[in-house]
Amino acid sequence: MSESGTSVSVRRLRAAVITVSDSTHAGTRQDLSGPAVAGVLASLGFEITGIVVVPDEEPLIRAAMLKACLQAELVATTGGTGVGPRDFTPEATRAVCERFLDGIPERMRREGEKTSPHAVLSRALCGARGQTLILNLPGSPNGAVESLQAVAGLLPHALELLSGQTSHADPSSRQ
Repeated sequence: MSESGTSVSVRRLRAAVITVSDSTHAGTRQDLSGPAVAGVLASLGFEITGIVVVPDEEPLIRAAMLKACLQAELVATTGGTGVGPRDFTPEATRAVCERFLDGIPERMRREGEKTSPHAVLSRALCGARGQTLILNLPGSPNGAVESLQAVAGLLPHALELLSGQTSHADPSSRQ
């Protein structure tokens, strides 16, 4: 309730999850990463608009990202970020994003190295399309959750900035 006694509606930020996997799309493997990522995002207060599964095909990944950008402020992908011949998520992300936030995947790789030396092989990107943040996560459930948790504290501020909320308190007023 506001001071005037009327209720104030605060819209929750929306997040879409895209799982990129040939085997999951074909139905030969269960999607564990998408629901794990959605669970973390929900625990952070995001409204999950959906989890979609697409095969490792750059045009299909791009199309899923573009559609998700119309529905959510955050689009999290899981899978397709490695160096394998069918890993195309970074290429699709590069084609969709207008600007990049290089520090976010750098932090994910740095934190990931603490549990896996292979974390540095990730080609994950993070960028913005309009007011939507697109975040690539690894395909393994543990890697996806750990990477998301490594940057979760940055997401609200990044999304505020993307939405145009760029006013900051006067730093000289801090004690």
